[in-house]
Amino acid sequence: MAVDLTPRQPKKAYGGEGGSYYEWSPADLPMLGVASIGAAKLSLAAGGLSLPSYSDSAKVAYVLQGRGTCGIVLPEATKEKVVGVKEGDALALPFGVVTWWHNAPDATTELIVLFLGDTSKGHKAGQFTNFQLTGANGIFTGFSTEFVGRAWDLTQDDAAKLVSSQPASGIVKLGAGQKLPAPSAEDRKGMALNCLEAPLDVDIKNGGRVVVLNTQNLPLVKEVGLGADLVRIDAHSMCSPGFSCDSAYQVTYIVRGSGRVQVVGTDGKRVLETQVEGGYLFIVPRFFVVSKIADASGLEWFSIITTPNPIFSHLAGRTSVWKAISSEVLEASFNTTPEMEKLFRSKRLDSEIFFAPN
Repeated sequence: MAVDLTPRQPKKAYGGEGGSYYEWSPADLPMLGVASIGAAKLSLAAGGLSLPSYSDSAKVAYVLQGRGTCGIVLPEATKEKVVGVKEGDALALPFGVVTWWHNAPDATTELIVLFLGDTSKGHKAGQFTNFQLTGANGIFTGFSTEFVGRAWDLTQDDAAKLVSSQPASGIVKLGAGQKLPAPSAEDRKGMALNCLEAPLDVDIKNGGRVVVLNTQNLPLVKEVGLGADLVRIDAHSMCSPGFSCDSAYQVTYIVRGSGRVQVVGTDGKRVLETQVEGGYLFIVPRFFVVSKIADASGLEWFSIITTPNPIFSHLAGRTSVWKAISSEVLEASFNTTPEMEKLFRSKRLDSEIFFAPN
């Protein structure tokens, strides 16, 4: 049965003056449910605060725009980590982590954060379920004042006042004079990696650049169980056709720029041919082959792969599987002449996974 791979924009789930939370739904993007992947985006206005919450899924967060602060409480920790974040930062958020996000009152731009994660153990395949600790739909609004009072050693009257004092849900805007803790450089260590400043794993002149998140540069990636990378290709460059050869799904968010994408699946059928631009999300099924060509603006995307150490095979370039196959087999496979086989093999001897325009 064919699955719709069309790239989609997210829809607003909730929000107000302080900002909004958007999510991609399996109803709109069926591959999310098939792959058990969740995808969402948080946008905070100046002074916006995303209230403390936890999720049913392990995630990777990527800061698309702006600067701000993220509070992180790891399981069984006695103190939160207060991490300054900025565009290009990636954070691994394992199960059980409580987080809050804040955009400074004097910020000149929104703080926008992308979340991609594994929902295979969540309540809904393909969609995050977030649990708010406070606010109109906070956890303790569901308990009786007796239980809340007993839990926090408060009178029932005080418990009722405390639980009902925040009427907003999910996202609020702080009032003038309200301050939050300042970020700590020590807290940031091991919690965030800036993909725009990190050493490049691939750097091809006029072709493209890649930074890969792994257990060495961001140890919590191992606990999240996902691989991730930031890829930037230059104007009119091409990303080699390739596939994940370890049964992983690849979830791609277009950060900026535009370009063309083709995906080929079983029986040699092209299952997707489309134009993409910043803000779109799409998923490549397991073992399907994908390739991208940037427009004049170039193309930048952030991806997660559903394994912490993904393995890819490429079908063009110096590391192409065709370079490893014997000339006799290649000639017979294409049913071509020795001259054409030699011409084919002589190409892309120096090119890696990105091909600059001729």
